[in-house]
Amino acid sequence: MKQSEVKKRIIETASFLFYSNGYNATGINQIISEAGIAKATLYNHFKSKEEICLSYLQYKNINFLKDFEDYTTSKPKGTAQILAIFDFLKLFYKDKDFNGCWCIKTVSEIPKDNVLVKNEIQSQKNSFILFISKLITTNLELTTESQINTLSRQIYLLYESAVGESHLHQEDWPIVEAKNICEKIIS
Repeated sequence: MKQSEVKKRIIETASFLFYSNGYNATGINQIISEAGIAKATLYNHFKSKEEICLSYLQYKNINFLKDFEDYTTSKPKGTAQILAIFDFLKLFYKDKDFNGCWCIKTVSEIPKDNVLVKNEIQSQKNSFILFISKLITTNLELTTESQINTLSRQIYLLYESAVGESHLHQEDWPIVEAKNICEKIIS
């Protein structure tokens, strides 16, 4: 098997386990076992569990942003594309494997001084805010960068709270209400 295929399998396996069970509850030996590889193979690709975690976060984010962009931009131009943020979240919530936000789950499990993982998560969240800004710029007539930044952050906070609360309550009403609030603030 090619090196890249083995690395991809390790990342996919670790991603499933970290997201399902949590970062701390998933051990290296479990990743090795589930991926069907030798310990030496894992360490040929990754120096540490932290390095695997960074790849996991990047893997989840790349797939999320692609799916998110494809979904939102497939909707009619205007407020529909912005509100589609919450329709996408509702679909994400309905997925049988939904377990909340992988970033928040991970940051809650790492030590405060783990700057590498924390920086990766902050970078991902900032990229998400930038994508929301792009949607706003493309679909609303706001005149200043300050207005765009403020609205982007407000929608981001609505989205993030809807993710967390829908996971906590195991119901989609937080997503529905976040979309309702968003509709009010963009009209």
